[in-house]
Amino acid sequence: MTSARWAPVYVGVATGFMSGLFGVGGGILMVPCLVLFLGMEQRRAHGTSLGAMVLISASALGGFLLDGSVAWLGGLLIFTGSSAGVTVGTSLLNRVPIGPLRVGFALLLLATAARFLLAVPDTGGHGDISAALAFAYIACGVLTGLLSGMMGVGGGVIMIPAMILLFGFADPTAKGTSLLVILPTSIIGTVRNRRSGNVDLRTALAIGISGVASAFVGALGAAELSPRLSATLFALLLVASAAQMLRRVKNPPAEGEAA
Repeated sequence: MTSARWAPVYVGVATGFMSGLFGVGGGILMVPCLVLFLGMEQRRAHGTSLGAMVLISASALGGFLLDGSVAWLGGLLIFTGSSAGVTVGTSLLNRVPIGPLRVGFALLLLATAARFLLAVPDTGGHGDISAALAFAYIACGVLTGLLSGMMGVGGGVIMIPAMILLFGFADPTAKGTSLLVILPTSIIGTVRNRRSGNVDLRTALAIGISGVASAFVGALGAAELSPRLSATLFALLLVASAAQMLRRVKNPPAEGEAA
């Protein structure tokens, strides 16, 4: 009974540190923990995870802001695209065969992980935003939102490799900018989930508050990682995300549950 009472705290501390260190939402760890340790139904676990991420991502973002590792305009352009893409993605969820897409996306994540493991990406930093580059940022956001809506993955595992490999972002800036997009996305998603009753607000607050400090510490630690270690750790995160994606192909959520 005591361990169950403290489970949200443990989950919050772990996912908060993960969010800050990698610049991601942390749902890859949080959702399974809510289902396995708290016995939460899958759809409610996704909604609760998103609610907890409001506080966690805000704290992690604060750590990157202190380090100056956030590209404001680039992040806002990506968010503009992702907010539209996720709407389309969720509407397509039950209209297209998701299984083959998940396998393809998992393979893409594994290929990206291999790219990070074989060589540290050579990034020269993002430059001034031209009209063409602004369009590319928005297109990246649309794709991120589309995949997130259809496959239930966090945007960070898509955004961060794109920002590093395609747009030349330095690793800490890619992570900080990813969190800049995740924060408003999690707020909007939580409001919508709250209206449909898919958020355990008490648990979300417990996890979010518990993860505030560790998220901030993780964000500060991210700036201190060597490029080689950061690339290796992020590659392992991509492998874990791919494994979870393939597991969903084998054991898809019940109809009506979040993907």
